[in-house]
Amino acid sequence: MNIRDRVEKLRQLMKENQMDAYIIPSFDAHQSEYVSDHWKGRQWISGFTGSAGTVVITLEDAGLWTDGRYYIQADKQLENSGIRLFRMVDPGVPFYTEWLADVLKEGSIVGFDGNVFSINMVKKMEKDLKAKRIALKMNQDLISDLWEDRPEIPKGPIFTHDVKYAGKSRVEKLNEVREEMKKNGANYYILTSLDDIAWLLNIRGSDVPNNPVVIANVIVDEHICYLFIDSSKVPSLAKLELEADGIELKANHEIQTFLENLSIEDAIIFDADKTNIRLYNAINSNTKKIESPNITTHLKAIKNEVEIKNFKWCEIKDGLAMVKFIKWLKNFVDKEEITEIAAEERLEDFRREQEGFVGPSFDTIAGYKEHAAMMHYKANQETQYTLKNEDLFLIDSGGQYYDGTTDITRTIVLGKITDEQKRDFTLVLKGFIALSSVKYLYGATGSNLDVLARQPIWQYGLDYKCGTGHGVGFFLNVHEGPQSIRNNNHVVLEKGMIITNEPGIYLEGKYGIRIENMLVVVEDEKTEFGQFMKFEAITYCPIDLAGINIDMLTESEKQWLNSYHQEVYTKLAPYLNEEEKAWLREETREI
Repeated sequence: MNIRDRVEKLRQLMKENQMDAYIIPSFDAHQSEYVSDHWKGRQWISGFTGSAGTVVITLEDAGLWTDGRYYIQADKQLENSGIRLFRMVDPGVPFYTEWLADVLKEGSIVGFDGNVFSINMVKKMEKDLKAKRIALKMNQDLISDLWEDRPEIPKGPIFTHDVKYAGKSRVEKLNEVREEMKKNGANYYILTSLDDIAWLLNIRGSDVPNNPVVIANVIVDEHICYLFIDSSKVPSLAKLELEADGIELKANHEIQTFLENLSIEDAIIFDADKTNIRLYNAINSNTKKIESPNITTHLKAIKNEVEIKNFKWCEIKDGLAMVKFIKWLKNFVDKEEITEIAAEERLEDFRREQEGFVGPSFDTIAGYKEHAAMMHYKANQETQYTLKNEDLFLIDSGGQYYDGTTDITRTIVLGKITDEQKRDFTLVLKGFIALSSVKYLYGATGSNLDVLARQPIWQYGLDYKCGTGHGVGFFLNVHEGPQSIRNNNHVVLEKGMIITNEPGIYLEGKYGIRIENMLVVVEDEKTEFGQFMKFEAITYCPIDLAGINIDMLTESEKQWLNSYHQEVYTKLAPYLNEEEKAWLREETREI
Protein backbone atom coordinates (compact mmCIF):
# COMPACT_ATOMS: atom_id res chain seq x y z
CA MET A 1 0.00 0.00 0.00
CA ASN A 2 1.62 3.27 -1.11
CA ILE A 3 1.28 6.62 0.67
CA ARG A 4 -1.62 7.83 -1.47
CA ASP A 5 -3.53 4.60 -0.76
CA ARG A 6 -2.93 4.92 2.97
CA VAL A 7 -4.21 8.49 2.97
CA GLU A 8 -7.32 7.49 1.01
CA LYS A 9 -8.07 4.60 3.37
CA LEU A 10 -7.68 6.99 6.31
CA ARG A 11 -10.18 9.34 4.67
CA GLN A 12 -12.66 6.46 4.40
CA LEU A 13 -12.27 5.78 8.13
CA MET A 14 -12.68 9.48 8.85
CA LYS A 15 -15.99 9.51 6.98
CA GLU A 16 -17.17 6.41 8.85
CA ASN A 17 -16.33 8.12 12.15
CA GLN A 18 -17.81 11.47 11.08
CA MET A 19 -14.49 13.34 11.10
CA ASP A 20 -13.58 16.19 8.77
CA ALA A 21 -9.88 16.14 9.65
CA TYR A 22 -7.44 13.84 11.42
CA ILE A 23 -4.10 14.79 12.98
CA ILE A 24 -1.07 12.52 13.36
CA PRO A 25 1.89 13.97 15.32
CA SER A 26 5.39 12.57 15.85
CA PHE A 27 4.95 11.83 19.55
CA ASP A 28 4.29 8.77 21.66
CA ALA A 29 2.17 8.71 24.83
CA HIS A 30 5.02 10.43 26.70
CA GLN A 31 5.65 13.35 24.33
CA SER A 32 9.06 11.92 23.41
CA GLU A 33 11.12 13.48 20.63
CA TYR A 34 12.38 10.08 19.50
CA VAL A 35 9.92 7.20 19.66
CA SER A 36 9.79 3.42 19.32
CA ASP A 37 8.60 2.00 16.01
CA HIS A 38 5.11 1.42 17.43
CA TRP A 39 4.52 5.17 17.61
CA LYS A 40 5.81 6.09 14.15
CA GLY A 41 2.33 6.60 12.75
CA ARG A 42 3.20 9.92 11.16
CA GLN A 43 6.08 8.29 9.29
CA TRP A 44 3.84 5.39 8.20
CA ILE A 45 1.08 7.62 6.83
CA SER A 46 3.40 10.13 5.07
CA GLY A 47 6.73 8.48 4.25
CA PHE A 48 8.55 11.38 5.94
CA THR A 49 11.20 9.95 8.28
CA GLY A 50 12.34 13.08 10.14
CA SER A 51 12.02 13.14 13.93
CA ALA A 52 9.74 16.20 14.03
CA GLY A 53 6.57 16.91 12.10
CA THR A 54 2.79 16.75 12.14
CA VAL A 55 0.53 15.41 9.39
CA VAL A 56 -3.01 16.73 8.97
CA ILE A 57 -5.42 14.96 6.65
CA THR A 58 -8.73 16.53 5.63
CA LEU A 59 -11.28 15.00 3.28
CA GLU A 60 -9.88 17.11 0.41
CA ASP A 61 -6.30 18.02 1.35
CA ALA A 62 -3.24 16.89 3.32
CA GLY A 63 -0.23 18.66 4.78
CA LEU A 64 2.97 18.04 6.74
CA TRP A 65 4.29 20.71 9.09
CA THR A 66 7.99 20.49 9.96
CA ASP A 67 10.88 22.80 10.87
CA GLY A 68 13.92 24.12 9.01
CA ARG A 69 16.11 21.09 9.77
CA TYR A 70 13.95 18.97 7.48
CA TYR A 71 12.82 21.20 4.59
CA ILE A 72 15.11 19.60 1.98
CA GLN A 73 14.46 16.06 3.23
CA ALA A 74 10.68 16.55 3.45
CA ASP A 75 10.54 18.00 -0.07
CA LYS A 76 12.11 14.82 -1.42
CA GLN A 77 10.20 12.32 0.72
CA LEU A 78 6.76 13.86 0.12
CA GLU A 79 7.15 13.87 -3.65
CA ASN A 80 4.09 12.26 -5.34
CA SER A 81 2.47 11.54 -1.95
CA GLY A 82 -0.32 14.08 -2.27
CA ILE A 83 0.82 15.61 1.03
CA ARG A 84 1.92 19.24 0.89
CA LEU A 85 4.88 20.62 2.86
CA PHE A 86 4.24 23.53 5.21
CA ARG A 87 7.53 25.14 6.21
CA MET A 88 6.44 26.01 9.71
CA VAL A 89 9.38 28.27 10.64
CA ASP A 90 8.94 30.50 7.58
CA PRO A 91 7.11 33.84 7.90
CA GLY A 92 3.42 33.75 7.00
CA VAL A 93 3.06 29.95 7.27
CA PRO A 94 0.06 29.15 9.49
CA PHE A 95 0.29 26.63 12.33
CA TYR A 96 -1.72 23.50 11.48
CA THR A 97 -4.55 24.41 13.87
CA GLU A 98 -4.79 27.87 12.30
CA TRP A 99 -4.87 26.25 8.88
CA LEU A 100 -7.68 23.93 9.99
CA ALA A 101 -9.64 26.89 11.33
CA ASP A 102 -9.33 28.47 7.90
CA VAL A 103 -10.17 25.49 5.66
CA LEU A 104 -12.82 23.64 7.69
CA LYS A 105 -16.49 24.55 7.76
CA GLU A 106 -18.20 25.74 10.92
CA GLY A 107 -19.19 22.84 13.19
CA SER A 108 -16.65 20.41 11.69
CA ILE A 109 -15.09 17.60 13.72
CA VAL A 110 -11.32 17.08 14.14
CA GLY A 111 -10.11 13.70 15.37
CA PHE A 112 -6.88 12.43 16.90
CA ASP A 113 -5.49 9.92 19.41
CA GLY A 114 -5.46 11.66 22.78
CA ASN A 115 -2.63 9.44 24.01
CA VAL A 116 -0.16 11.29 21.78
CA PHE A 117 -1.31 14.87 22.39
CA SER A 118 -0.26 16.91 25.40
CA ILE A 119 -2.67 18.98 27.47
CA ASN A 120 -1.26 22.24 26.10
CA MET A 121 -1.45 21.05 22.50
CA VAL A 122 -5.17 20.35 22.95
CA LYS A 123 -5.71 23.70 24.68
CA LYS A 124 -4.15 25.51 21.72
CA MET A 125 -6.28 23.47 19.35
CA GLU A 126 -9.44 24.36 21.27
CA LYS A 127 -8.50 28.04 21.26
CA ASP A 128 -7.70 28.16 17.53
CA LEU A 129 -10.85 26.24 16.52
CA LYS A 130 -13.30 27.82 18.94
CA ALA A 131 -14.52 30.62 16.66
CA LYS A 132 -15.84 28.11 14.12
CA ARG A 133 -17.27 25.80 16.80
CA ILE A 134 -15.10 22.94 15.58
CA ALA A 135 -15.40 19.93 17.91
CA LEU A 136 -12.61 17.53 18.93
CA LYS A 137 -12.79 13.72 18.99
CA MET A 138 -9.74 12.68 20.97
CA ASN A 139 -10.32 9.01 21.72
CA GLN A 140 -9.80 7.25 18.39
CA ASP A 141 -6.54 5.85 17.04
CA LEU A 142 -7.42 5.43 13.37
CA ILE A 143 -3.81 4.64 12.46
CA SER A 144 -3.99 1.36 14.41
CA ASP A 145 -7.10 0.41 12.44
CA LEU A 146 -5.13 0.76 9.17
CA TRP A 147 -1.59 -0.25 10.11
CA GLU A 148 -1.97 -4.04 10.00
CA ASP A 149 1.63 -4.97 10.87
CA ARG A 150 2.13 -2.19 13.43
CA PRO A 151 5.06 -3.08 15.74
CA GLU A 152 4.26 -3.92 19.37
CA ILE A 153 5.12 -1.59 22.25
CA PRO A 154 8.66 -2.68 23.33
CA LYS A 155 9.05 -5.02 26.28
CA GLY A 156 12.82 -4.83 26.81
CA PRO A 157 14.12 -5.31 30.39
CA ILE A 158 15.17 -2.41 32.57
CA PHE A 159 18.50 -2.17 34.38
CA THR A 160 19.68 0.06 37.19
CA HIS A 161 22.15 2.89 36.61
CA ASP A 162 24.78 2.74 39.32
CA VAL A 163 25.18 5.71 41.65
CA LYS A 164 28.92 5.73 40.82
CA TYR A 165 27.82 7.11 37.45
CA ALA A 166 24.70 9.06 38.50
CA GLY A 167 26.22 10.75 41.54
CA LYS A 168 22.92 10.70 43.46
CA SER A 169 20.74 7.84 44.64
CA ARG A 170 17.09 7.58 43.66
CA VAL A 171 16.15 8.21 47.31
CA GLU A 172 18.04 11.52 47.27
CA LYS A 173 16.37 12.50 44.02
CA LEU A 174 12.89 11.59 45.30
CA ASN A 175 13.50 13.67 48.42
CA GLU A 176 14.42 16.66 46.26
CA VAL A 177 11.25 16.18 44.22
CA ARG A 178 9.08 15.97 47.35
CA GLU A 179 10.55 19.22 48.66
CA GLU A 180 9.52 20.94 45.43
CA MET A 181 6.07 19.33 45.59
CA LYS A 182 5.57 20.81 49.07
CA LYS A 183 6.61 24.27 47.88
CA ASN A 184 3.96 24.02 45.16
CA GLY A 185 1.26 22.77 47.52
CA ALA A 186 0.97 19.35 45.88
CA ASN A 187 0.79 15.93 47.51
CA TYR A 188 0.92 14.05 44.18
CA TYR A 189 3.17 14.48 41.16
CA ILE A 190 2.56 12.77 37.84
CA LEU A 191 5.64 12.19 35.69
CA THR A 192 5.27 10.75 32.19
CA SER A 193 8.37 11.88 30.22
CA LEU A 194 10.63 8.87 29.80
CA ASP A 195 14.01 10.54 30.31
CA ASP A 196 12.78 12.17 33.54
CA ILE A 197 11.56 8.82 34.85
CA ALA A 198 14.87 7.14 33.98
CA TRP A 199 16.82 9.94 35.70
CA LEU A 200 14.64 10.03 38.82
CA LEU A 201 14.72 6.29 39.48
CA ASN A 202 18.26 5.62 38.19
CA ILE A 203 16.96 3.07 35.71
CA ARG A 204 17.67 2.64 32.03
CA GLY A 205 16.31 0.50 29.22
CA SER A 206 16.18 0.06 25.46
CA ASP A 207 12.59 0.91 24.56
CA VAL A 208 13.49 3.77 22.19
CA PRO A 209 16.32 3.42 19.64
CA ASN A 210 19.44 5.34 20.75
CA ASN A 211 17.69 6.57 23.93
CA PRO A 212 18.25 4.31 26.98
CA VAL A 213 14.77 4.89 28.42
CA VAL A 214 11.93 2.75 29.72
CA ILE A 215 8.25 3.01 28.75
CA ALA A 216 6.46 3.70 32.03
CA ASN A 217 4.64 6.35 34.06
CA VAL A 218 5.32 7.53 37.61
CA ILE A 219 3.24 9.09 40.36
CA VAL A 220 5.07 10.38 43.45
CA ASP A 221 3.25 11.02 46.72
CA GLU A 222 4.60 12.13 50.09
CA HIS A 223 5.87 8.64 51.00
CA ILE A 224 5.62 6.26 48.03
CA CYS A 225 6.68 6.43 44.40
CA TYR A 226 4.39 4.42 42.11
CA LEU A 227 5.98 3.02 38.95
CA PHE A 228 3.38 2.01 36.36
CA ILE A 229 5.15 -0.46 34.10
CA ASP A 230 4.77 -3.81 32.35
CA SER A 231 5.96 -6.19 35.09
CA SER A 232 7.66 -8.46 32.53
CA LYS A 233 10.18 -5.66 31.95
CA VAL A 234 11.44 -5.65 35.56
CA PRO A 235 13.98 -8.36 36.51
CA SER A 236 13.60 -9.72 40.04
CA LEU A 237 16.78 -8.11 41.39
CA ALA A 238 15.81 -4.70 40.01
CA LYS A 239 12.34 -5.13 41.53
CA LEU A 240 13.82 -5.84 44.97
CA GLU A 241 16.15 -2.85 44.68
CA LEU A 242 13.34 -0.49 43.67
CA GLU A 243 10.98 -1.72 46.39
CA ALA A 244 13.71 -1.29 49.03
CA ASP A 245 13.86 2.39 48.05
CA GLY A 246 10.10 2.96 48.48
CA ILE A 247 9.00 2.37 44.89
CA GLU A 248 5.82 0.36 44.36
CA LEU A 249 5.30 -1.34 41.01
CA LYS A 250 1.87 -1.28 39.37
CA ALA A 251 0.54 -2.39 35.99
CA ASN A 252 0.48 0.22 33.19
CA HIS A 253 -3.30 0.39 32.94
CA GLU A 254 -3.76 0.99 36.69
CA ILE A 255 -2.75 4.64 36.35
CA GLN A 256 -6.20 5.57 34.99
CA THR A 257 -7.97 4.17 38.06
CA PHE A 258 -5.36 5.70 40.36
CA LEU A 259 -6.04 9.18 38.98
CA GLU A 260 -9.81 8.67 39.10
CA ASN A 261 -9.57 7.73 42.80
CA LEU A 262 -7.83 10.92 43.91
CA SER A 263 -9.98 13.00 46.28
CA ILE A 264 -11.11 16.57 46.74
CA GLU A 265 -8.39 17.02 49.42
CA ASP A 266 -5.62 16.05 46.98
CA ALA A 267 -3.56 18.36 44.78
CA ILE A 268 -1.64 16.92 41.83
CA ILE A 269 1.14 18.70 39.95
CA PHE A 270 2.08 17.90 36.36
CA ASP A 271 3.69 19.35 33.24
CA ALA A 272 0.99 20.29 30.73
CA ASP A 273 3.52 20.09 27.89
CA LYS A 274 4.49 16.51 28.77
CA THR A 275 1.32 14.91 30.16
CA ASN A 276 -1.11 13.55 27.59
CA ILE A 277 -4.74 14.63 27.47
CA ARG A 278 -6.07 11.11 28.17
CA LEU A 279 -4.33 11.04 31.56
CA TYR A 280 -5.42 14.59 32.32
CA ASN A 281 -9.04 13.69 31.62
CA ALA A 282 -8.74 10.70 33.97
CA ILE A 283 -7.88 12.88 36.99
CA ASN A 284 -10.79 13.19 39.43
CA SER A 285 -12.58 16.41 38.53
CA ASN A 286 -12.65 17.48 42.21
CA THR A 287 -8.89 17.16 42.66
CA LYS A 288 -6.85 20.36 42.54
CA LYS A 289 -4.69 20.47 39.43
CA ILE A 290 -1.40 22.40 39.41
CA GLU A 291 0.30 22.95 36.05
CA SER A 292 4.06 23.50 36.21
CA PRO A 293 7.16 22.49 34.22
CA ASN A 294 8.39 19.07 35.35
CA ILE A 295 10.16 19.34 38.70
CA THR A 296 12.76 16.85 37.48
CA THR A 297 13.62 18.77 34.30
CA HIS A 298 15.59 21.51 36.06
CA LEU A 299 17.13 19.11 38.60
CA LYS A 300 18.26 16.80 35.78
CA ALA A 301 19.70 19.64 33.69
CA ILE A 302 22.23 20.72 36.33
CA LYS A 303 24.79 17.95 36.40
CA ASN A 304 26.40 17.11 39.75
CA GLU A 305 30.17 16.90 40.24
CA VAL A 306 30.24 13.12 39.78
CA GLU A 307 28.32 13.38 36.50
CA ILE A 308 30.62 16.12 35.17
CA LYS A 309 33.73 14.13 36.11
CA ASN A 310 32.27 11.08 34.35
CA PHE A 311 31.27 13.19 31.33
CA LYS A 312 34.87 14.41 30.88
CA TRP A 313 36.29 10.88 30.92
CA CYS A 314 33.52 9.74 28.57
CA GLU A 315 34.44 12.56 26.17
CA ILE A 316 38.10 11.50 26.18
CA LYS A 317 37.04 8.00 25.10
CA ASP A 318 34.75 9.45 22.44
CA GLY A 319 37.54 11.75 21.25
CA LEU A 320 39.84 8.77 20.86
CA ALA A 321 37.26 7.05 18.66
CA MET A 322 36.86 10.21 16.57
CA VAL A 323 40.60 10.69 16.11
CA LYS A 324 41.12 7.06 15.06
CA PHE A 325 38.21 7.44 12.63
CA ILE A 326 39.37 10.70 11.02
CA LYS A 327 42.92 9.34 10.67
CA TRP A 328 41.58 6.16 9.04
CA LEU A 329 39.28 8.11 6.72
CA LYS A 330 41.96 10.50 5.50
CA ASN A 331 44.45 7.69 5.00
CA PHE A 332 42.17 5.33 3.08
CA VAL A 333 39.65 7.50 1.20
CA ASP A 334 41.74 7.27 -1.99
CA LYS A 335 42.82 3.66 -1.42
CA GLU A 336 39.53 1.79 -0.94
CA GLU A 337 35.82 2.27 -1.55
CA ILE A 338 34.30 4.07 1.44
CA THR A 339 30.60 4.89 1.25
CA GLU A 340 28.68 7.15 3.63
CA ILE A 341 27.28 4.07 5.35
CA ALA A 342 30.70 2.39 5.53
CA ALA A 343 32.12 5.52 7.17
CA GLU A 344 29.25 5.59 9.66
CA GLU A 345 29.78 1.92 10.53
CA ARG A 346 33.55 2.33 10.89
CA LEU A 347 33.09 5.17 13.38
CA GLU A 348 30.71 3.03 15.42
CA ASP A 349 33.34 0.25 15.40
CA PHE A 350 35.89 2.65 16.89
CA ARG A 351 33.39 3.66 19.57
CA ARG A 352 32.66 0.02 20.39
CA GLU A 353 36.33 -0.40 21.29
CA GLN A 354 35.83 2.08 24.14
CA GLU A 355 34.99 0.92 27.66
CA GLY A 356 31.36 1.41 28.69
CA PHE A 357 30.01 2.07 25.18
CA VAL A 358 26.36 1.02 24.85
CA GLY A 359 25.36 2.32 21.39
CA PRO A 360 24.88 5.44 19.27
CA SER A 361 23.11 8.40 20.88
CA PHE A 362 21.24 9.18 17.64
CA ASP A 363 21.24 8.07 14.02
CA THR A 364 24.56 9.20 12.57
CA ILE A 365 24.41 11.97 9.96
CA ALA A 366 27.12 11.11 7.42
CA GLY A 367 26.74 13.45 4.46
CA TYR A 368 29.15 13.86 1.56
CA LYS A 369 28.97 16.87 -0.76
CA GLU A 370 25.39 18.17 -1.12
CA HIS A 371 23.98 15.46 1.16
CA ALA A 372 25.45 17.42 4.08
CA ALA A 373 23.13 20.33 3.25
CA MET A 374 20.30 18.20 4.70
CA MET A 375 20.79 18.82 8.42
CA HIS A 376 19.38 15.44 9.45
CA TYR A 377 20.40 13.40 6.42
CA LYS A 378 20.32 9.63 6.86
CA ALA A 379 22.30 7.64 4.30
CA ASN A 380 20.66 4.59 2.73
CA GLN A 381 21.78 1.97 0.21
CA GLU A 382 19.97 3.63 -2.69
CA THR A 383 21.10 7.24 -2.23
CA GLN A 384 24.49 7.03 -0.50
CA TYR A 385 27.61 8.47 -2.08
CA THR A 386 31.06 6.94 -2.27
CA LEU A 387 33.61 9.28 -0.72
CA LYS A 388 36.50 10.55 -2.85
CA ASN A 389 39.70 12.45 -2.03
CA GLU A 390 37.99 15.76 -2.74
CA ASP A 391 35.30 18.00 -1.26
CA LEU A 392 33.74 18.05 2.25
CA PHE A 393 32.32 15.25 4.38
CA LEU A 394 30.16 16.11 7.39
CA ILE A 395 29.70 13.56 10.16
CA ASP A 396 27.45 14.29 13.13
CA SER A 397 27.39 11.43 15.61
CA GLY A 398 27.44 10.48 19.25
CA GLY A 399 27.65 7.65 21.71
CA GLN A 400 25.75 6.39 24.71
CA TYR A 401 28.13 5.33 27.47
CA TYR A 402 27.36 4.34 31.06
CA ASP A 403 29.30 7.46 32.05
CA GLY A 404 27.77 9.95 29.62
CA THR A 405 26.17 10.85 26.31
CA THR A 406 28.16 12.47 23.49
CA ASP A 407 27.29 14.57 20.45
CA ILE A 408 29.98 15.82 18.08
CA THR A 409 30.12 17.11 14.51
CA ARG A 410 33.20 17.54 12.39
CA THR A 411 33.32 18.61 8.76
CA ILE A 412 36.29 16.85 7.20
CA VAL A 413 38.26 18.08 4.19
CA LEU A 414 38.91 15.04 2.01
CA GLY A 415 40.85 16.87 -0.69
CA LYS A 416 40.59 19.96 -2.87
CA ILE A 417 37.84 22.41 -1.87
CA THR A 418 36.76 25.73 -3.37
CA ASP A 419 37.53 29.19 -2.00
CA GLU A 420 33.80 29.54 -1.22
CA GLN A 421 33.82 26.33 0.82
CA LYS A 422 36.91 27.47 2.69
CA ARG A 423 35.31 30.85 3.38
CA ASP A 424 32.14 29.24 4.72
CA PHE A 425 34.08 26.72 6.81
CA THR A 426 35.93 29.64 8.37
CA LEU A 427 32.73 31.61 8.99
CA VAL A 428 31.25 28.63 10.84
CA LEU A 429 34.48 28.33 12.84
CA LYS A 430 34.38 32.05 13.74
CA GLY A 431 30.83 31.71 15.06
CA PHE A 432 31.80 28.55 16.90
CA ILE A 433 34.77 30.28 18.56
CA ALA A 434 32.71 33.36 19.46
CA LEU A 435 30.25 31.28 21.45
CA SER A 436 32.92 28.96 22.90
CA SER A 437 34.96 31.86 24.28
CA VAL A 438 32.24 34.22 25.52
CA LYS A 439 32.36 35.56 29.08
CA TYR A 440 28.97 36.76 30.30
CA LEU A 441 27.10 37.84 33.41
CA TYR A 442 25.02 35.27 35.26
CA GLY A 443 21.40 35.53 34.21
CA ALA A 444 22.06 35.23 30.48
CA THR A 445 19.97 32.78 28.48
CA GLY A 446 20.47 30.90 25.23
CA SER A 447 18.38 33.58 23.57
CA ASN A 448 20.90 36.23 24.65
CA LEU A 449 23.90 34.31 23.29
CA ASP A 450 22.57 32.83 20.04
CA VAL A 451 23.53 35.90 18.01
CA LEU A 452 27.24 35.43 18.84
CA ALA A 453 27.46 32.27 16.73
CA ARG A 454 25.41 33.76 13.88
CA GLN A 455 27.04 37.18 13.57
CA PRO A 456 30.05 36.18 11.41
CA ILE A 457 27.71 34.15 9.17
CA TRP A 458 25.13 36.95 8.95
CA GLN A 459 27.85 39.32 7.75
CA TYR A 460 27.85 37.37 4.49
CA GLY A 461 24.05 37.25 4.19
CA LEU A 462 23.89 33.61 5.31
CA ASP A 463 22.04 31.86 8.15
CA TYR A 464 21.05 28.39 9.42
CA LYS A 465 17.42 27.44 10.05
CA CYS A 466 17.83 25.77 13.43
CA GLY A 467 19.06 26.49 16.94
CA THR A 468 22.75 26.84 17.76
CA GLY A 469 22.83 24.41 20.68
CA HIS A 470 20.84 22.08 22.91
CA GLY A 471 21.16 20.47 26.31
CA VAL A 472 22.45 16.89 26.53
CA GLY A 473 21.42 14.19 29.00
CA PHE A 474 23.67 11.96 31.10
CA PHE A 475 23.42 8.48 29.55
CA LEU A 476 20.01 9.71 28.43
CA ASN A 477 18.49 11.70 25.58
CA VAL A 478 20.93 13.54 23.34
CA HIS A 479 18.45 16.44 23.22
CA GLU A 480 17.58 17.57 26.74
CA GLY A 481 15.95 20.75 28.02
CA PRO A 482 15.18 23.17 29.39
CA GLN A 483 18.29 25.06 28.21
CA SER A 484 19.25 25.65 24.60
CA ILE A 485 21.06 28.21 22.47
CA ARG A 486 18.32 29.60 20.24
CA ASN A 487 16.46 32.85 19.81
CA ASN A 488 13.38 31.88 21.82
CA ASN A 489 14.87 30.16 24.88
CA HIS A 490 14.66 32.15 28.10
CA VAL A 491 16.07 29.62 30.57
CA VAL A 492 19.00 30.99 32.58
CA LEU A 493 22.23 29.09 31.94
CA GLU A 494 23.23 27.59 35.30
CA LYS A 495 26.55 26.22 36.50
CA GLY A 496 26.70 22.50 35.66
CA MET A 497 24.45 22.62 32.60
CA ILE A 498 25.74 20.81 29.49
CA ILE A 499 25.01 22.37 26.12
CA THR A 500 26.17 22.02 22.52
CA ASN A 501 27.66 24.68 20.25
CA GLU A 502 26.94 23.83 16.60
CA PRO A 503 26.61 26.67 14.08
CA GLY A 504 26.55 25.75 10.41
CA ILE A 505 26.04 26.75 6.79
CA TYR A 506 23.84 24.61 4.53
CA LEU A 507 23.58 25.36 0.81
CA GLU A 508 21.04 23.14 -0.94
CA GLY A 509 22.53 21.17 -3.81
CA LYS A 510 26.09 22.21 -2.88
CA TYR A 511 27.42 21.37 0.60
CA GLY A 512 26.85 21.58 4.34
CA ILE A 513 29.31 22.61 7.07
CA ARG A 514 28.88 22.19 10.83
CA ILE A 515 31.30 22.15 13.75
CA GLU A 516 29.98 20.96 17.12
CA ASN A 517 31.38 20.62 20.61
CA MET A 518 29.73 19.97 23.95
CA LEU A 519 30.25 22.63 26.63
CA VAL A 520 29.71 22.77 30.37
CA VAL A 521 28.62 26.03 32.03
CA VAL A 522 31.15 27.10 34.68
CA GLU A 523 31.69 30.14 36.88
CA ASP A 524 34.29 32.76 36.01
CA GLU A 525 35.25 35.70 38.21
CA LYS A 526 32.90 37.51 40.58
CA THR A 527 33.18 41.30 40.79
CA GLU A 528 31.13 44.16 42.18
CA PHE A 529 29.10 43.88 38.95
CA GLY A 530 28.10 40.30 39.62
CA GLN A 531 29.00 36.69 38.88
CA PHE A 532 30.54 36.15 35.45
CA MET A 533 30.12 32.83 33.65
CA LYS A 534 31.82 31.03 30.76
CA PHE A 535 31.82 27.74 28.88
CA GLU A 536 34.37 24.94 29.18
CA ALA A 537 34.70 22.69 26.12
CA ILE A 538 34.51 19.01 27.05
CA THR A 539 34.68 17.62 23.49
CA TYR A 540 38.23 16.69 22.49
CA CYS A 541 38.75 16.35 18.75
CA PRO A 542 40.72 18.41 16.20
CA ILE A 543 39.00 20.86 13.87
CA ASP A 544 40.23 20.35 10.32
CA LEU A 545 42.88 23.01 9.65
CA ALA A 546 42.67 22.28 5.91
CA GLY A 547 39.24 23.94 5.83
CA ILE A 548 40.36 27.26 7.30
CA ASN A 549 41.22 30.49 5.52
CA ILE A 550 43.68 31.67 8.16
CA ASP A 551 43.62 35.25 6.85
CA MET A 552 39.98 35.53 7.96
CA LEU A 553 40.79 34.76 11.61
CA THR A 554 41.68 37.40 14.17
CA GLU A 555 44.67 36.93 16.45
CA SER A 556 42.38 36.08 19.39
CA GLU A 557 40.57 33.48 17.27
CA LYS A 558 43.88 31.89 16.28
CA GLN A 559 44.91 31.91 19.94
CA TRP A 560 41.67 30.20 20.98
CA LEU A 561 42.03 27.51 18.30
CA ASN A 562 45.68 26.86 19.17
CA SER A 563 44.83 26.60 22.87
CA TYR A 564 41.92 24.23 22.17
CA HIS A 565 44.07 22.04 19.93
CA GLN A 566 46.79 21.91 22.56
CA GLU A 567 44.22 20.66 25.08
CA VAL A 568 42.95 18.06 22.61
CA TYR A 569 46.46 16.73 22.16
CA THR A 570 47.21 16.75 25.89
CA LYS A 571 44.00 14.90 26.76
CA LEU A 572 44.18 12.24 24.04
CA ALA A 573 47.87 11.59 23.37
CA PRO A 574 48.48 9.40 26.48
CA TYR A 575 46.03 6.81 25.10
CA LEU A 576 47.37 6.71 21.51
CA ASN A 577 50.20 4.75 19.91
CA GLU A 578 53.19 6.56 18.43
CA GLU A 579 51.81 6.68 14.89
CA GLU A 580 48.48 8.05 16.11
CA LYS A 581 50.25 10.60 18.32
CA ALA A 582 52.31 11.86 15.38
CA TRP A 583 49.17 12.21 13.26
CA LEU A 584 47.31 14.07 16.03
CA ARG A 585 50.30 16.34 16.66
CA GLU A 586 50.16 17.44 13.03
CA GLU A 587 46.36 17.90 13.09
CA THR A 588 46.62 20.09 16.20
CA ARG A 589 49.68 22.13 15.14
CA GLU A 590 49.73 25.84 15.87
CA ILE A 591 48.59 28.23 13.17
